[in-house]
Amino acid sequence: MTVRSAPGDPPVETRVLDWLLEKEQPAVRHQALVDLLDRREDDPEVRAARSSRARVGWAAEQLRTQGPRGSWERREPRNVSEYVDFLYFPPYLSTNWRAIVLADLGLDRSHPGVRKIAELLFEYKLRLSSPFNFYHEEVCISGNAARMLTRFGYGDDPRVQRLFAWLIEDQREDGGWNCSQGTPGTLDAWEALAAFATVPKAKRPAAMDRAVERGAAFYLERRLFEEGARYAPWFRLHYPNHYFYDILVGLDVLTQLGFADDRRLRPALELLRGRRRPDGTWLLDKIHPDVGTGIKVYSDPRKIRPLQIEAPGRPSKWITLKALTVLKRTADAQ
Repeated sequence: MTVRSAPGDPPVETRVLDWLLEKEQPAVRHQALVDLLDRREDDPEVRAARSSRARVGWAAEQLRTQGPRGSWERREPRNVSEYVDFLYFPPYLSTNWRAIVLADLGLDRSHPGVRKIAELLFEYKLRLSSPFNFYHEEVCISGNAARMLTRFGYGDDPRVQRLFAWLIEDQREDGGWNCSQGTPGTLDAWEALAAFATVPKAKRPAAMDRAVERGAAFYLERRLFEEGARYAPWFRLHYPNHYFYDILVGLDVLTQLGFADDRRLRPALELLRGRRRPDGTWLLDKIHPDVGTGIKVYSDPRKIRPLQIEAPGRPSKWITLKALTVLKRTADAQ
């Protein structure tokens, strides 16, 4: 797709960047300044955007409904059954899922609401004695938790390190991961690699480096989308992602991990470029759960209330930010 400007208009790239830099969404503005314009974290504009993320925009909207103890649930558990559901069910409006979004938007433990979330997760989901804990669970659960808590600033905590150890241990012989034990890897199980991408390369132990290399090879050998029959949701763009995969998720993770110069990304990159609109933006195609026939989700998708921060079918600041970031990483790697 060729992206053009009308005569006399500012270039499309300038207009799109100005749109991403609008102050009404400081989380997007912060990431655009850093990831697209290469501004340093001590730059005054970057600092201003970072400091306003919890007061303005999507993160502020989530925090506005957070309870005094840090959860979005009305009460804490009173019995074993409620312990299992607490913080995680129902999808995708309970604390775990909102916390993943807050971590994506750049909030960290400097905010009291984030510290409260972490305390609840450590108390109820990261204790071996808990009826339902995140250790030795499906990769979507443990990987999301490791990624979220590392972004929050708890990556060095031994309880988070235990999650990373499990992700390394659970890698399959083919280099991928799967939510079902005794099965080969699948592109759908991307959360382990996404968790590893939050750890600076200099801090990764040798075992994690090996897991990254094997995991990246698993995705690259499949060109990020070749696995059995064509699965339509993988070719649509979504946010929040929860535990679902699509080509932008794969491209974002692989380029974060340092594989932006790999030729095997080209087919997925061409698909991403082909989704760009004439005005230079990308649409948010669907809100999850967006699933194909026969795919297992926690509940009947028709009965799930989605977690929505942007309107589907319209130009998306988040998707556009991520797509441009991926394209910049690949351009810079050439």
